[in-house]
Amino acid sequence: MSEFWLISAPGDKENVQALERMNTVTSKSNLSYNTKFAIPDFKVGTLDSLVGLSDELGKLDTFAESLIRRMAQSVVEVMEDSKGKAQEHLLANGVDLTSFVTHFEWDMAKYPAKQPLVSVVDTIAKQLAQIEMDLKSRTAAYNTLKTNLENLEKKFMGNLFTRTLSDIVSKEDFVLDSEYLITLLVIVPKPNYSQWQKTYESLSDMVVPRSTKLITEDKEGGLFTVTLFRKVIEDFKTKAKENKFTVREFYYDEKEIKREREEMARLLSDKKQQYQTSCVALKKGSSTFPDHKVKVTPLGNPDRPTAGQTDTESEGEGEGPLLRWLKVNFSEAFIAWIHVKALRVFVESVLRYGLPVNFQAVLLQPLKKSSTKRLREVLNSVFRHLDEVAATSILDASVEIPGLQLNNQDYFPYVYFHIDLSLLD
Repeated sequence: MSEFWLISAPGDKENVQALERMNTVTSKSNLSYNTKFAIPDFKVGTLDSLVGLSDELGKLDTFAESLIRRMAQSVVEVMEDSKGKAQEHLLANGVDLTSFVTHFEWDMAKYPAKQPLVSVVDTIAKQLAQIEMDLKSRTAAYNTLKTNLENLEKKFMGNLFTRTLSDIVSKEDFVLDSEYLITLLVIVPKPNYSQWQKTYESLSDMVVPRSTKLITEDKEGGLFTVTLFRKVIEDFKTKAKENKFTVREFYYDEKEIKREREEMARLLSDKKQQYQTSCVALKKGSSTFPDHKVKVTPLGNPDRPTAGQTDTESEGEGEGPLLRWLKVNFSEAFIAWIHVKALRVFVESVLRYGLPVNFQAVLLQPLKKSSTKRLREVLNSVFRHLDEVAATSILDASVEIPGLQLNNQDYFPYVYFHIDLSLLD
């Protein structure tokens, strides 16, 4: 499963034994895989400041998760025909998300634990806000490019009545630069081909004999040329319409046709540069952490290689700039999000269990969706002593306690946070 439960309990002897009981039960019943989740000792400050941080971290948690989900979706949109491989790009510091979470270590260099908690939270908030701002800017530019390309592509789609003809006709199909003659394009229904060949010369005076030629056709009809004198254009159009032949309004302008073709080529090139389908495998890091340590890559210009990294390694063979930016900054945002989870556990643990700071955080990975209810019951039973009143209500939903407003699905006798890694569902 791609979900985790991050919980904490006091670090005294009684609760250490409770954690051991939890590990024993969940292991024997094959309910979850459990690992310790290391959180550094922060400067606590006042309880009032912690209450304020608790609210702020809740909002930051929601914002961070929303941001990484939007970034994951952007990867899918950019990859288009290769969207099935999008998950390969959603890495944290070069490894899969599950490995990063289960081997998490606080990044002391990026978020110094010696700083006040408010400063640490502010650093993460500013980092995520900058990533979101850049994401909006880059995706807006990409979407504008896509829209322009789609609008231009529409001109090359449809039937002969609506689509552009610049990619169909050529200079040789027309009589150009003549004071008296002009070449018209006429759409003829397929059943009427024979009628056209027999009658086009007599639809009007001054039609050049044997001047018609089939240029192209679709499932409904064909596009024919016909050359005549300019003075009979309107008369020819009227007679053609009476015979169910449609004169397509078209003026051959070599410069305009060249401009349209160049615009299409430019848009296609620009779009391809954002993501190239010939990209190679992107997993350049190990699937596990050396010595169980995670080093966070600093946020910066993704186009600039870090120390010891070549330009080729930085860019990634076959990757366009938008995809490359999404990969780098998705990793940054995800790493920041897990740090926010760690901060929430710390703050809530201090608020619930008091001072001095003494608690143990544990990461649980439920092994089966069908067993999550049983896992929840085990946890509530093991830790019911942390809040006897709440635990009684949770374990026995039929018990009503006057004055206690409690949602059994949202309140637990221990600190609990949920991590969902199913970002593409």
